[in-house]
Amino acid sequence: MAFVSLSASAAMSAASVQSADKLYQANCAVCHGTKMEGAVGPTLGQHAWIHGEPTKANLIKIISTGVPDKNMPAWSPALSSTQIALLADYIAANANKKLAATPTAAPAVKPGADLLSGFTLPKGFRISVYAEGAATARSMAVSDSGIVYVGSRKAGKVYALVPRADQQTADVVTIAEGLENPIGVTLLNGALYVGEIGRVIRFDNIDKRYAQKPSYAVVKVSLPDDKWHGEKVIKASPDGKLYIPVGAPCNVCDTDDTRSAKIYRMNADGSQLEEVARGVRNTVGFAFHPTTKQLWFTDNGRDEMGDNTPSCELNVLTKFGQHFGFPYCHGGVVPDPKFGQGRSCEEFVEPVAKLGPHVAPLGLSFYTGKQFPEAYRNNIFVAEHGSWNRSTKIGYNVRLITLYGNKMVSDTSFIEGFLRGDEVVGRPVDVVTLADGSLLVSDDYAGRIFRVTYEGK
Repeated sequence: MAFVSLSASAAMSAASVQSADKLYQANCAVCHGTKMEGAVGPTLGQHAWIHGEPTKANLIKIISTGVPDKNMPAWSPALSSTQIALLADYIAANANKKLAATPTAAPAVKPGADLLSGFTLPKGFRISVYAEGAATARSMAVSDSGIVYVGSRKAGKVYALVPRADQQTADVVTIAEGLENPIGVTLLNGALYVGEIGRVIRFDNIDKRYAQKPSYAVVKVSLPDDKWHGEKVIKASPDGKLYIPVGAPCNVCDTDDTRSAKIYRMNADGSQLEEVARGVRNTVGFAFHPTTKQLWFTDNGRDEMGDNTPSCELNVLTKFGQHFGFPYCHGGVVPDPKFGQGRSCEEFVEPVAKLGPHVAPLGLSFYTGKQFPEAYRNNIFVAEHGSWNRSTKIGYNVRLITLYGNKMVSDTSFIEGFLRGDEVVGRPVDVVTLADGSLLVSDDYAGRIFRVTYEGK
């Protein structure tokens, strides 16, 4: 056990502590907890420091270079040396304090009645566990044969969910591993495309090769590999193109003259990369409307403006080149305190729906099945991952957005229960429809895939 002198805390002024806390909440809290108590990553309070003593010099080194084998990114490209030094001081000042016990990565609630009975859905709907063991499960894509391909985040794996004979559950098969946050998956011409942070890879003829740890080809396309908002969803469009975003490498910064905070499309071989939308801070979910074929996408709002502003967004691209506001305007109505000066929110495309502050909307899908009542057809399910930086948690559910044309009619809860009081039992990431009309929901917190069926009249 290593100990740190309390002089580190005394050396920091009140203003420095406040600035360091903002930096910590924006960049570190998602993995290490809002109070350094630990989450996906370890506590930053008193514990066995396995990467050296938590001195300022060593912490600067760790923050700057990262810990690749633990999936901690290098922060030196995203944060300045002054910011990293502030964080090092801030962490060092707390390194010998006993903080709350580190929660386990998986929830205490076990599969079965206790888990499933805690969910709330509209009358006539039933939820079950379709598959387990898909660690940090993210985006999903369903093949014509019914196999569901699933990306992951920190697990670095791509999975195949292979239906069992009963068609009610599936086995989890690992297709590939050792990848860099391969969250995005999509299918095109029988091939599985996977989006990593800095590249796109392709598994040909995947339905026949998934069980053989298949080889892959690297798609020849140049993409930024910033770690901050660098993970990339990917989606095949009705016209045979591949759509992929590049997030902003920051909480908020001016990216209009860079390749960041934009959505691109390209040919299947990576050629003809072109921008289709800009001013998009961090989208982690695409869907194409079943009839209009327009691109719909979620966008996560900026941090450090308080608990209740700005709102995260649901957007639709009606023509190429549209600007959706970042970093000048947030949620369609909130000018940025710094970058919004001299700009007006009226300059930019207004969101179809303001989904709420810090709810973290990720995957979305138009319901095209026939199992659910007709009222659900061609309306949108949105998976809200849930807040990590808000004093009271919000999100942690699946929403139903009903539309009239490109206008929102209603925004209602479809699945509640991933958050039970202060206990998180799951974090929804993506939604897809199976051929029988049932709905799958991925959960990267517990590595489960849930299935929703309709049994009403």
